[in-house]
Amino acid sequence: FPSHDTPAKPPMKTAAEALQHLLSQAKSVTELEWLPTQEALGRVLAEDVLSLVDVPPMNNTQMDGYAVRSADIQEVGQSFEVSQRIPAGHVGVELKPGTIARIFTGATIPLGADAVVMQEACVANGDQIVIQEIPKAGQWIRLQGEDLRANQVALSKGTYLRAQELGVAASAGHAKLPVLRKIKVAAFFTGDELTLPGEPLKPGAIYNSNRDTLLACIRALGCEATDLGIVPDTLDATKAALRKASENHDLIITSGGVSVGEEDHIKPAVTAEGRLDMWQIAIKPGKPLAFGAVRKQSAPNSEAWFMGLPGNPVSSFVTFLLFVRPFIAKLQGRSTISTPSMMMRSDFDWPLADRRNEFLRVRINAEGGLDLFPNQSSGVLTSAAWADGLVDNPPNQIIKKGDLVKYMPFSGMI
Repeated sequence: FPSHDTPAKPPMKTAAEALQHLLSQAKSVTELEWLPTQEALGRVLAEDVLSLVDVPPMNNTQMDGYAVRSADIQEVGQSFEVSQRIPAGHVGVELKPGTIARIFTGATIPLGADAVVMQEACVANGDQIVIQEIPKAGQWIRLQGEDLRANQVALSKGTYLRAQELGVAASAGHAKLPVLRKIKVAAFFTGDELTLPGEPLKPGAIYNSNRDTLLACIRALGCEATDLGIVPDTLDATKAALRKASENHDLIITSGGVSVGEEDHIKPAVTAEGRLDMWQIAIKPGKPLAFGAVRKQSAPNSEAWFMGLPGNPVSSFVTFLLFVRPFIAKLQGRSTISTPSMMMRSDFDWPLADRRNEFLRVRINAEGGLDLFPNQSSGVLTSAAWADGLVDNPPNQIIKKGDLVKYMPFSGMI
Protein backbone atom coordinates (compact mmCIF):
# COMPACT_ATOMS: atom_id res chain seq x y z
CA PHE A 1 0.00 0.00 0.00
CA PRO A 2 1.32 3.48 -0.79
CA SER A 3 2.38 5.62 2.12
CA HIS A 4 0.18 8.57 3.01
CA ASP A 5 2.71 10.12 5.37
CA THR A 6 3.19 13.88 5.02
CA PRO A 7 6.67 14.68 3.64
CA ALA A 8 8.98 15.93 6.31
CA LYS A 9 9.65 19.65 6.21
CA PRO A 10 13.26 20.61 5.59
CA PRO A 11 14.98 21.81 8.74
CA MET A 12 15.00 25.55 9.33
CA LYS A 13 18.21 27.37 8.53
CA THR A 14 20.04 29.19 11.29
CA ALA A 15 20.64 32.91 10.82
CA ALA A 16 24.36 32.19 10.31
CA GLU A 17 23.66 29.55 7.65
CA ALA A 18 21.29 31.83 5.75
CA LEU A 19 23.72 34.74 5.85
CA GLN A 20 26.66 32.59 4.77
CA HIS A 21 24.71 31.41 1.73
CA LEU A 22 23.64 34.93 0.79
CA LEU A 23 27.16 36.32 1.02
CA SER A 24 28.57 33.41 -0.99
CA GLN A 25 26.34 34.48 -3.88
CA ALA A 26 26.91 38.23 -3.81
CA LYS A 27 29.68 39.75 -5.91
CA SER A 28 30.82 43.36 -5.76
CA VAL A 29 30.06 45.72 -8.62
CA THR A 30 33.18 46.82 -10.46
CA GLU A 31 32.17 49.97 -12.35
CA LEU A 32 34.25 52.92 -11.17
CA GLU A 33 33.56 56.65 -11.26
CA TRP A 34 35.45 59.69 -10.02
CA LEU A 35 33.57 62.07 -7.74
CA PRO A 36 34.52 65.34 -6.09
CA THR A 37 35.48 64.48 -2.53
CA GLN A 38 32.60 66.55 -1.15
CA GLU A 39 30.12 64.44 -3.14
CA ALA A 40 31.51 61.03 -2.15
CA LEU A 41 29.68 60.68 1.19
CA GLY A 42 28.15 57.21 1.51
CA ARG A 43 30.10 55.73 -1.39
CA VAL A 44 32.67 52.92 -1.39
CA LEU A 45 36.27 53.38 -2.51
CA ALA A 46 37.17 51.49 -5.67
CA GLU A 47 40.94 51.77 -5.16
CA ASP A 48 43.46 52.47 -2.42
CA VAL A 49 43.97 56.20 -1.98
CA LEU A 50 47.56 57.28 -1.29
CA SER A 51 48.46 60.47 0.51
CA LEU A 52 49.88 63.08 -1.86
CA VAL A 53 51.74 64.84 0.97
CA ASP A 54 53.06 64.39 4.47
CA VAL A 55 50.28 65.11 6.97
CA PRO A 56 50.96 67.47 8.56
CA PRO A 57 53.36 68.81 5.91
CA MET A 58 55.58 70.51 8.53
CA ASN A 59 56.23 70.55 12.26
CA ASN A 60 53.56 72.78 13.78
CA THR A 61 52.21 73.79 17.15
CA GLN A 62 49.19 72.26 18.84
CA MET A 63 48.74 75.30 21.09
CA ASP A 64 48.87 79.06 21.23
CA GLY A 65 52.00 79.90 23.18
CA TYR A 66 55.74 80.33 22.72
CA ALA A 67 58.21 78.30 20.65
CA VAL A 68 61.39 77.74 22.65
CA ARG A 69 64.72 75.98 22.71
CA SER A 70 64.15 73.58 25.60
CA ALA A 71 67.86 73.60 26.49
CA ASP A 72 67.61 77.35 27.23
CA ILE A 73 65.11 76.79 30.07
CA GLN A 74 66.80 75.25 33.09
CA GLU A 75 64.52 76.54 35.86
CA VAL A 76 61.05 77.95 36.39
CA GLY A 77 60.81 81.75 36.28
CA GLN A 78 63.35 82.52 33.57
CA SER A 79 62.56 85.54 31.40
CA PHE A 80 63.01 85.74 27.62
CA GLU A 81 62.73 88.29 24.84
CA VAL A 82 60.16 87.58 22.12
CA SER A 83 62.17 87.74 18.89
CA GLN A 84 59.36 87.05 16.38
CA ARG A 85 55.64 86.45 15.97
CA ILE A 86 54.44 83.49 13.85
CA PRO A 87 50.72 83.24 12.96
CA ALA A 88 49.29 80.12 11.28
CA GLY A 89 50.08 80.08 7.57
CA HIS A 90 53.39 81.90 8.01
CA VAL A 91 56.96 80.65 8.38
CA GLY A 92 59.30 82.32 10.84
CA VAL A 93 63.07 82.64 10.80
CA GLU A 94 65.49 80.51 12.77
CA LEU A 95 65.05 81.05 16.51
CA LYS A 96 68.01 82.81 18.10
CA PRO A 97 69.43 81.18 21.25
CA GLY A 98 68.14 82.84 24.39
CA THR A 99 64.95 84.11 22.72
CA ILE A 100 61.44 82.74 22.23
CA ALA A 101 58.84 83.14 19.45
CA ARG A 102 55.16 84.00 19.91
CA ILE A 103 53.32 81.28 17.99
CA PHE A 104 49.69 80.42 17.24
CA THR A 105 47.94 77.08 16.81
CA GLY A 106 48.83 75.43 13.50
CA ALA A 107 51.82 77.66 12.78
CA THR A 108 55.14 76.20 11.59
CA ILE A 109 57.73 75.59 14.29
CA PRO A 110 60.77 77.76 13.47
CA LEU A 111 64.18 76.20 12.99
CA GLY A 112 66.02 75.89 16.28
CA ALA A 113 62.88 75.53 18.40
CA ASP A 114 62.07 72.09 19.76
CA ALA A 115 59.17 72.72 22.17
CA VAL A 116 56.15 74.93 22.76
CA VAL A 117 55.12 76.35 26.11
CA MET A 118 51.39 77.07 26.15
CA GLN A 119 50.45 80.66 26.89
CA GLU A 120 48.74 79.66 30.15
CA ALA A 121 52.18 78.73 31.51
CA CYS A 122 53.67 82.14 30.64
CA VAL A 123 53.39 85.60 32.23
CA ALA A 124 54.22 88.92 30.58
CA ASN A 125 56.67 91.13 32.52
CA GLY A 126 57.13 94.29 30.48
CA ASP A 127 58.91 93.33 27.27
CA GLN A 128 59.88 89.97 28.72
CA ILE A 129 57.97 86.70 29.00
CA VAL A 130 58.39 84.69 32.19
CA ILE A 131 58.28 80.90 31.60
CA GLN A 132 56.62 79.11 34.51
CA GLU A 133 57.40 75.52 33.56
CA ILE A 134 60.36 73.53 32.32
CA PRO A 135 59.39 72.14 28.88
CA LYS A 136 60.37 68.79 27.44
CA ALA A 137 61.69 68.53 23.89
CA GLY A 138 58.78 67.87 21.50
CA GLN A 139 56.15 69.29 23.87
CA TRP A 140 52.95 70.46 22.05
CA ILE A 141 54.50 69.91 18.61
CA ARG A 142 52.78 67.98 15.84
CA LEU A 143 55.57 66.36 13.86
CA GLN A 144 55.68 66.41 10.09
CA GLY A 145 54.09 63.22 8.73
CA GLU A 146 52.95 61.92 12.12
CA ASP A 147 49.46 61.30 10.70
CA LEU A 148 50.35 60.26 7.13
CA ARG A 149 53.49 60.07 5.02
CA ALA A 150 53.48 60.91 1.32
CA ASN A 151 52.59 57.79 -0.73
CA GLN A 152 51.23 56.00 2.35
CA VAL A 153 47.78 54.42 1.99
CA ALA A 154 45.44 56.97 3.49
CA LEU A 155 42.19 55.07 2.77
CA SER A 156 41.89 51.46 1.63
CA LYS A 157 39.85 50.00 -1.21
CA GLY A 158 36.42 48.98 0.06
CA THR A 159 36.20 51.74 2.65
CA TYR A 160 32.69 53.10 3.15
CA LEU A 161 33.11 56.86 3.09
CA ARG A 162 31.75 58.73 6.09
CA ALA A 163 32.40 62.36 6.99
CA GLN A 164 35.68 61.53 8.73
CA GLU A 165 37.02 59.57 5.75
CA LEU A 166 36.29 62.52 3.48
CA GLY A 167 38.30 64.68 5.88
CA VAL A 168 41.23 62.26 5.67
CA ALA A 169 41.05 62.33 1.87
CA ALA A 170 41.08 66.12 1.87
CA SER A 171 44.02 66.27 4.29
CA ALA A 172 45.89 63.89 1.95
CA GLY A 173 45.35 66.33 -0.92
CA HIS A 174 42.57 64.64 -2.89
CA ALA A 175 39.93 66.78 -4.59
CA LYS A 176 38.40 63.71 -6.28
CA LEU A 177 37.99 60.08 -5.24
CA PRO A 178 37.55 56.81 -7.19
CA VAL A 179 34.33 55.15 -6.02
CA LEU A 180 32.24 52.19 -7.08
CA ARG A 181 28.89 52.95 -8.65
CA LYS A 182 25.80 52.97 -6.51
CA ILE A 183 23.78 49.80 -6.08
CA LYS A 184 20.32 50.17 -7.63
CA VAL A 185 17.49 48.61 -5.66
CA ALA A 186 13.83 48.35 -6.70
CA ALA A 187 11.15 47.67 -4.11
CA PHE A 188 7.48 46.82 -4.30
CA PHE A 189 4.91 45.69 -1.80
CA THR A 190 2.13 43.12 -2.09
CA GLY A 191 -1.18 42.97 -0.32
CA ASP A 192 -4.67 44.18 -1.21
CA GLU A 193 -5.05 45.31 2.39
CA LEU A 194 -2.30 47.93 1.99
CA THR A 195 -3.16 51.62 1.69
CA LEU A 196 -0.77 54.52 1.25
CA PRO A 197 -0.68 57.13 4.03
CA GLY A 198 -2.81 60.12 3.09
CA GLU A 199 -5.46 58.00 1.38
CA PRO A 200 -8.77 57.02 3.02
CA LEU A 201 -8.46 53.80 5.01
CA LYS A 202 -11.00 51.30 3.66
CA PRO A 203 -12.58 48.62 5.90
CA GLY A 204 -10.09 45.79 6.42
CA ALA A 205 -7.15 47.90 5.20
CA ILE A 206 -3.96 49.08 6.92
CA TYR A 207 -1.48 51.80 6.10
CA ASN A 208 1.69 50.52 4.44
CA SER A 209 4.54 51.19 6.86
CA ASN A 210 7.00 48.76 5.24
CA ARG A 211 7.26 50.96 2.15
CA ASP A 212 8.63 53.94 4.08
CA THR A 213 10.75 51.82 6.44
CA LEU A 214 12.47 49.72 3.78
CA LEU A 215 12.98 52.49 1.24
CA ALA A 216 14.57 54.59 3.98
CA CYS A 217 16.82 51.66 4.96
CA ILE A 218 17.90 51.22 1.33
CA ARG A 219 18.73 54.90 0.92
CA ALA A 220 20.51 55.01 4.29
CA LEU A 221 22.92 52.39 2.95
CA GLY A 222 23.87 54.67 0.06
CA CYS A 223 21.82 52.89 -2.63
CA GLU A 224 19.56 54.27 -5.32
CA ALA A 225 16.02 53.22 -4.40
CA THR A 226 13.16 52.88 -6.89
CA ASP A 227 9.69 52.69 -5.38
CA LEU A 228 7.36 50.56 -7.51
CA GLY A 229 4.53 50.95 -5.03
CA ILE A 230 1.84 48.47 -4.02
CA VAL A 231 1.23 45.56 -6.40
CA PRO A 232 -2.20 43.85 -6.53
CA ASP A 233 -2.42 40.33 -5.14
CA THR A 234 -2.50 38.57 -8.52
CA LEU A 235 0.03 36.36 -10.24
CA ASP A 236 0.07 38.40 -13.44
CA ALA A 237 0.55 41.70 -11.60
CA THR A 238 3.37 40.24 -9.53
CA LYS A 239 5.15 38.85 -12.61
CA ALA A 240 4.80 42.18 -14.41
CA ALA A 241 6.24 44.02 -11.41
CA LEU A 242 9.21 41.64 -11.29
CA ARG A 243 9.94 42.14 -14.99
CA LYS A 244 9.84 45.91 -14.58
CA ALA A 245 11.95 45.82 -11.42
CA SER A 246 14.63 43.62 -12.97
CA GLU A 247 15.52 46.20 -15.61
CA ASN A 248 18.30 48.58 -14.58
CA HIS A 249 18.43 47.28 -11.03
CA ASP A 250 20.87 45.07 -9.12
CA LEU A 251 18.42 43.91 -6.45
CA ILE A 252 14.66 43.59 -6.05
CA ILE A 253 13.15 43.67 -2.57
CA THR A 254 9.55 42.83 -1.79
CA SER A 255 7.61 42.76 1.43
CA GLY A 256 4.75 40.33 1.97
CA GLY A 257 3.61 37.37 -0.08
CA VAL A 258 6.38 34.98 1.01
CA SER A 259 4.16 32.68 3.05
CA VAL A 260 2.28 29.68 1.67
CA GLY A 261 -1.25 31.08 1.43
CA GLU A 262 -3.36 31.00 -1.72
CA GLU A 263 -2.97 34.78 -2.11
CA ASP A 264 0.82 34.70 -1.86
CA HIS A 265 2.07 34.96 -5.43
CA ILE A 266 5.77 35.69 -4.95
CA LYS A 267 6.91 32.07 -5.20
CA PRO A 268 5.22 31.19 -8.53
CA ALA A 269 5.97 34.62 -9.99
CA VAL A 270 9.70 34.58 -9.23
CA THR A 271 9.94 30.93 -10.26
CA ALA A 272 8.36 31.81 -13.62
CA GLU A 273 10.60 34.84 -14.16
CA GLY A 274 13.82 33.42 -12.73
CA ARG A 275 14.78 31.17 -9.83
CA LEU A 276 13.88 31.08 -6.17
CA ASP A 277 14.67 29.51 -2.81
CA MET A 278 12.07 29.76 -0.04
CA TRP A 279 13.60 29.51 3.40
CA GLN A 280 12.30 29.06 6.89
CA ILE A 281 14.88 30.65 9.18
CA ALA A 282 14.99 29.81 12.85
CA ILE A 283 14.71 33.41 14.01
CA LYS A 284 12.05 35.45 15.77
CA PRO A 285 10.80 37.77 14.39
CA GLY A 286 11.24 37.16 10.66
CA LYS A 287 10.91 33.43 9.99
CA PRO A 288 10.19 33.40 6.20
CA LEU A 289 12.72 34.69 3.67
CA ALA A 290 12.85 34.28 -0.10
CA PHE A 291 16.05 34.56 -2.12
CA GLY A 292 16.63 34.19 -5.81
CA ALA A 293 17.07 36.09 -9.05
CA VAL A 294 14.91 37.48 -11.87
CA ARG A 295 15.95 37.39 -15.52
CA LYS A 296 16.35 40.73 -17.26
CA GLN A 297 14.23 40.83 -20.40
CA SER A 298 16.67 43.13 -22.17
CA ALA A 299 19.64 40.91 -21.33
CA PRO A 300 18.62 37.25 -20.95
CA ASN A 301 22.01 36.23 -19.59
CA SER A 302 21.80 38.83 -16.84
CA GLU A 303 19.80 38.78 -13.61
CA ALA A 304 18.69 41.03 -10.80
CA TRP A 305 18.94 39.51 -7.34
CA PHE A 306 15.66 39.01 -5.49
CA MET A 307 14.95 39.05 -1.74
CA GLY A 308 11.43 38.64 -0.39
CA LEU A 309 10.86 39.78 3.19
CA PRO A 310 7.95 38.94 5.49
CA GLY A 311 5.06 41.37 5.70
CA ASN A 312 4.89 41.96 9.46
CA PRO A 313 6.56 45.37 10.06
CA VAL A 314 9.14 44.34 12.67
CA SER A 315 9.87 41.06 10.88
CA SER A 316 10.50 42.97 7.66
CA PHE A 317 12.77 45.48 9.42
CA VAL A 318 14.78 42.89 11.34
CA THR A 319 15.30 40.59 8.35
CA PHE A 320 16.45 43.60 6.33
CA LEU A 321 19.09 44.40 8.96
CA LEU A 322 20.24 40.81 9.42
CA PHE A 323 20.31 39.66 5.80
CA VAL A 324 19.65 42.38 3.21
CA ARG A 325 22.04 44.93 4.73
CA PRO A 326 25.15 42.67 4.62
CA PHE A 327 24.12 41.38 1.17
CA ILE A 328 23.99 44.96 -0.12
CA ALA A 329 27.30 45.74 1.59
CA LYS A 330 28.89 42.85 -0.32
CA LEU A 331 27.41 44.11 -3.60
CA GLN A 332 28.74 47.58 -2.82
CA GLY A 333 32.27 46.25 -2.42
CA ARG A 334 32.61 47.22 1.23
CA SER A 335 35.59 45.68 3.00
CA THR A 336 33.67 45.50 6.29
CA ILE A 337 30.39 43.59 6.12
CA SER A 338 29.88 42.06 9.56
CA THR A 339 27.36 43.51 11.97
CA PRO A 340 29.00 45.16 14.99
CA SER A 341 28.05 43.83 18.40
CA MET A 342 29.16 44.03 22.01
CA MET A 343 28.38 42.29 25.28
CA MET A 344 26.23 44.40 27.59
CA ARG A 345 24.36 43.95 30.85
CA SER A 346 20.71 43.01 30.73
CA ASP A 347 18.53 45.03 33.08
CA PHE A 348 15.50 42.87 32.28
CA ASP A 349 14.30 39.30 32.67
CA TRP A 350 13.33 37.14 29.69
CA PRO A 351 12.07 33.98 31.39
CA LEU A 352 10.49 32.13 28.45
CA ALA A 353 13.10 30.64 26.12
CA ASP A 354 12.16 30.10 22.49
CA ARG A 355 13.51 27.34 20.24
CA ARG A 356 14.37 30.03 17.68
CA ASN A 357 17.13 32.64 17.73
CA GLU A 358 15.36 35.75 19.08
CA PHE A 359 16.16 39.36 18.26
CA LEU A 360 14.77 41.53 21.04
CA ARG A 361 14.25 45.28 20.75
CA VAL A 362 16.19 47.01 23.53
CA ARG A 363 17.57 50.42 24.49
CA ILE A 364 20.63 51.48 26.49
CA ASN A 365 19.61 53.10 29.78
CA ALA A 366 21.32 55.77 31.87
CA GLU A 367 23.01 53.11 34.03
CA GLY A 368 24.75 51.51 31.06
CA GLY A 369 22.48 48.48 30.89
CA LEU A 370 19.77 47.42 28.46
CA ASP A 371 16.03 47.91 28.88
CA LEU A 372 13.51 45.78 26.99
CA PHE A 373 10.49 47.11 25.12
CA PRO A 374 7.54 45.47 26.86
CA ASN A 375 5.73 44.27 23.70
CA GLN A 376 7.96 42.19 21.42
CA SER A 377 5.25 41.34 18.89
CA SER A 378 6.33 41.37 15.22
CA GLY A 379 3.50 43.78 14.45
CA VAL A 380 4.51 46.47 16.96
CA LEU A 381 6.75 48.77 14.95
CA THR A 382 6.94 51.30 17.78
CA SER A 383 9.27 48.80 19.48
CA ALA A 384 11.84 49.42 16.73
CA ALA A 385 11.39 53.20 16.92
CA TRP A 386 11.82 53.13 20.73
CA ALA A 387 14.85 50.84 20.59
CA ASP A 388 18.45 51.68 19.69
CA GLY A 389 19.45 48.09 18.93
CA LEU A 390 18.74 44.39 19.17
CA VAL A 391 19.72 41.65 21.58
CA ASP A 392 20.80 38.53 19.70
CA ASN A 393 19.45 35.85 22.04
CA PRO A 394 20.44 32.24 21.17
CA PRO A 395 17.81 29.48 20.92
CA ASN A 396 16.49 28.04 24.20
CA GLN A 397 18.13 30.82 26.21
CA ILE A 398 16.48 32.63 29.10
CA ILE A 399 17.83 35.99 30.26
CA LYS A 400 18.08 37.15 33.87
CA LYS A 401 18.81 40.65 35.11
CA GLY A 402 22.56 41.10 35.27
CA ASP A 403 23.33 38.59 32.49
CA LEU A 404 25.67 39.68 29.71
CA VAL A 405 23.90 39.59 26.34
CA LYS A 406 24.97 40.25 22.75
CA TYR A 407 23.85 43.76 21.79
CA MET A 408 23.71 44.91 18.14
CA PRO A 409 23.32 48.70 17.84
CA PHE A 410 21.18 50.07 15.01
CA SER A 411 23.86 52.73 14.51
CA GLY A 412 26.20 50.04 13.19
CA MET A 413 23.64 48.75 10.68
CA ILE A 414 21.83 51.76 9.19
